[in-house]
Amino acid sequence: MTERWRLDGQVAFVTGGGGGIGRAIALRLAEAGADIALFEVVPERAEEVAARVRELGRRTLALPGDAMDAEAIRAAIARTDAEFGRIDILVNNAGGVSARPFLEQGERSWRRHIDLNLVSMLAATHAAAPVMIRGGRGGAILNVASIEAERAAPNFAVYAACKAGMVSFTRSMAVELSGQGIRVNCIAPDHTVTPGTMGNRAGPVDPASWRSRDPAEVDAMNRLIPLGREGVDGECGDAAVFLCSAMASYVTGVTLPVDGGTWAAGGWVRGRDGRWTLNEGLSFGG
Repeated sequence: MTERWRLDGQVAFVTGGGGGIGRAIALRLAEAGADIALFEVVPERAEEVAARVRELGRRTLALPGDAMDAEAIRAAIARTDAEFGRIDILVNNAGGVSARPFLEQGERSWRRHIDLNLVSMLAATHAAAPVMIRGGRGGAILNVASIEAERAAPNFAVYAACKAGMVSFTRSMAVELSGQGIRVNCIAPDHTVTPGTMGNRAGPVDPASWRSRDPAEVDAMNRLIPLGREGVDGECGDAAVFLCSAMASYVTGVTLPVDGGTWAAGGWVRGRDGRWTLNEGLSFGG
């Protein structure tokens, strides 16, 4: 029986594909058999991932560009179409955030957050979906949001609003594009080890340069997460392969948390004594 997770012969376009979750998604899709077009603001990162994709025996395009530039996204999708003659999978992964109270955040910062996290998704979907429709084979669009889309996020208000917009857009597009056989889904990560969270925000991905963390910091983080550890980016990649493959052929319009249970926990954390608590010193249950 054909392995239903395989993506042989398909072409995926991944925004922000050079580092962290985007990189992991690109590599997992390539492992499943897809050819990969990488849109990435850091050229060295795009080239490194492209080399890895070629090692997996897949074709690839490294397309340096800024996701805040909608015209650059459209041009990159047009080039992918010209090179491969098709696009079957679109991964809207590009995004980013800086922590700041909203009242201390200026309009320039709002607009940068919106362009990077929300407008980039609109531009890529608007450009890629017609290529999928023209091909007549359907397709899959995967948006990478955050569990911050579904809860209060003080100091991240504009980012969270953008991610909430992504979740809403996912549902709307799932309905609008259903007649063309295009499925639209979303993943919502939370605490995930990536170059950015480890201080490697520029240049090539280099784990040797990542900051070391105090054991107390690691313990505090792990107690926030029901599964007891931070996620690794490849776990988001695995979820992407599922949602973009025939295994999810009847799944559209959903947002899948990939978060170790933090959204389900709803603010409950594991106390230092191992019991579940809403804050340190106030425990409930055994």
